[in-house]
Amino acid sequence: MARVTSQPLRDSDHAVDPVLESGRAVLRTEARALDSMADALGESFVRAVTAILASQGRLIVAGIGKSGHVGRKIASTFASTGTPAHFVHAAEASHGDLGMIGARDCVILLSNSGETRELSDLIAYTRRFAIPLIAITRVPDSTLGKSADFTLALPDAPEACAIGMAPTTSTTASLALGDALAVAVMRRRGFEPESFRLFHPGGKLGAQLMRVAEIMHTGAALPLVAEDTAMPDVLVRMSGAGYGVALVAVQGRLSGIITDGDLRRKMDGLLACAAGEVATRNPKTIAPDALVSEAVGVMNRAKVNALCVTQADGTIVGMVRLHDCLRAGVV
Repeated sequence: MARVTSQPLRDSDHAVDPVLESGRAVLRTEARALDSMADALGESFVRAVTAILASQGRLIVAGIGKSGHVGRKIASTFASTGTPAHFVHAAEASHGDLGMIGARDCVILLSNSGETRELSDLIAYTRRFAIPLIAITRVPDSTLGKSADFTLALPDAPEACAIGMAPTTSTTASLALGDALAVAVMRRRGFEPESFRLFHPGGKLGAQLMRVAEIMHTGAALPLVAEDTAMPDVLVRMSGAGYGVALVAVQGRLSGIITDGDLRRKMDGLLACAAGEVATRNPKTIAPDALVSEAVGVMNRAKVNALCVTQADGTIVGMVRLHDCLRAGVV
């Protein structure tokens, strides 16, 4: 079978121009819709954000079809940015899952037309128990729009598909509006990077927000030696620790570092020296509350494989190696 390779599309390739233009048209159509929605955003958005913040329960998001898929993503975004949230399937809600929604919750329902039949039981349930209801719909005068406490209108823009019927522009606008709500709530809550990592402990994001203090070596594991420690003893300490370095300290404060490179450079008469005579002064250090990614940057720029972790006054509190950062998944 012949191997097919992907080649970039170019304006000069007349055979693919219709494909390229189709892609551009879709993006431009959806971009115009987002611009229009941004310009129209008003008091209802502020009130919806306030309602979410005031809720003492969870944020419930529901929809059906493509709106359901978008709703799942919106709920996930809220949950990962400090607002307890989950998605309830609109059809399943009518068969028992309404019990997932409590009186202290807040509900977001998505429907482009605002007349989605499967949402009727959810609408009635929120009205019966006075649960705040936020509607995301293109038709504010629809059943959903008129029933909701807060209605966020999608732009009355054409779908970007070739036949103008497949949900494209409308789902993009719904997703963007959900992001706008989540970010506004996130900012009002004062959600910080440390909080973000709490909900993202795994993967690259979690690793990038990890602090040096979480992975550094401390206590008896540190290869500490005094200025006057004889080099034979320093070598024993370095070998025993297995880090390839020794930290030279005076009253608990870093005064220098001895690396394998220092040993090679001062091989002549090495064993007759003391640690202070071999140590490199003013070595690169890192603070315990610095990001691990920052420590990696310092090591890369200095072309070293380990950093002493110190407080502002030079007190040694730990040591971190490039290998530790690799194992944590930062690089």
